[in-house]
Parts: sequence; structure tokens; C-alpha cells
Amino acid sequence: MKYIENDIRDDYKKLTKLLVEKQITITTMESATSGQIASLITDTEGASAIFKGAFITYSNEAKIMQGVSSEIIEKYTVYSKETARAMAKVCREKYGANIGIGVTGTMGNIDPANENASVPGQVYFSIDFNGSINDYYVELPWQESRLMYKLAVAKEVCEVLLTMIY
Repeated sequence: MKYIENDIRDDYKKLTKLLVEKQITITTMESATSGQIASLITDTEGASAIFKGAFITYSNEAKIMQGVSSEIIEKYTVYSKETARAMAKVCREKYGANIGIGVTGTMGNIDPANENASVPGQVYFSIDFNGSINDYYVELPWQESRLMYKLAVAKEVCEVLLTMIY
């Protein structure tokens, strides 16, 4: 699949306007995407009405500091649906938002801090919508840059959110 930056940005504009229209609040806890989803949401005017805040938890320690159980990371690895699920739940609850998004995975290379669990292109994300959590897994094809990996994940997340909200 080819990911096109301008199309992804347009999708997020549509998403943010829909969230504002429906008065649905949102937050993220991002690792692999390192804040890209939060940035895309807030690129649209009016996002302050629905965007509660975000955590960028690039390291295992940061996830644990924000409330993800170290036992989950140890048992399932940092790159797992269980970790993404915990991230989504924690951020939604901490910010009191309707939607919490948790994203974890490996982009183009093996993570030296988590070598045994790191598989390039494998990404897990979960969406907690008012306490109901859905888990997702994507295998990304090679991308030309770090930014395109982040945008590819953001596109996958956006498509799910638009389907949920409509």
C-alpha cells in the first residue's frame, strides 16, 4: 500500500472536524509514532475543543511512569496488543477523554533496547472508546523515511476511527 502524506493530512482534518461536531474528546499515548497522531489531530483549527492532551512514551520506562503495568510489558513485551491496550486505557482514563489511542511497534529497524521483541514493520494499536477497547495489528511495508512510517500508522488509526465515529 502506498501512503500519501497529503491524503493522510486531509483524512485527519476530516476526523478532527467530525470529533468537534460530535463533541467527542480524544487523547493518545504514542510510542512508535512519537506524537504524530496527536500532531495530525491538532493541525486542524478547533481541535482544542476535543483534544485533551497526549503522552509520548517512547521508552518502556516512560510507559510505566504514565501507568502502564511493568508486568504487562514483561509478560507480553512492549510490542504487543496487551501493551497497546494498556496504553489506550491509561491515557483515556488519565485525561478523562471519550477516546484513548495506544500505539506501539517497530518501524524500519530493530529496536536495540528491545531486540528480542522488535520486528520491523509490526505495529499494534488499540482504541479505547468509552471503556470499550478494540485491538489492531498492522504489518507495514518498507517506507522511505521515519516520517512515512509514522504517517502510515496514523493512516491506519484514522481509518478505524472514522469507521467507529460515523
